[in-house]
Amino acid sequence: MAINTSGHLWRGDNFEDLADLLREHQPGGYAVQRVSEAVCARCTGKHFNVMADDVEGCVQRVCVACGDASYVADSADYVDEADLGECACPCGGAEFAVAVGFAFRNDGEVRWVSIGLRCISDGSLGVYADWKIDYSPSAHLLKLT
Repeated sequence: MAINTSGHLWRGDNFEDLADLLREHQPGGYAVQRVSEAVCARCTGKHFNVMADDVEGCVQRVCVACGDASYVADSADYVDEADLGECACPCGGAEFAVAVGFAFRNDGEVRWVSIGLRCISDGSLGVYADWKIDYSPSAHLLKLT
């Protein structure tokens, strides 16, 4: 199924729909050139509870299946300043599929990170956080989804 944009919220069924939303978002006006699906390193689960602080650029995901927690991209560097709040869908759902979008600078380094969530309960799609990366090297962030 393609993204359903007919209602107030966009809805989707799968990772590809979430990736399309992130590409449409264009954080900071820059095209998202790569989207990675979050997969739990411990159990390969793909459903997460998510905590975010969009101001500080910090996102933590916790696997629903095994409880393994990890920070997305360079979030661990900013957790001390962050005020993480639980992400929730307007439907009340708090379990999400997570995708991370990356925009790149001309030299191939990461310029911007975007966090897209798809609610497992009703399929609602949203960009819950994005932030600029203003340092190099930054290619290591591609592995921290």
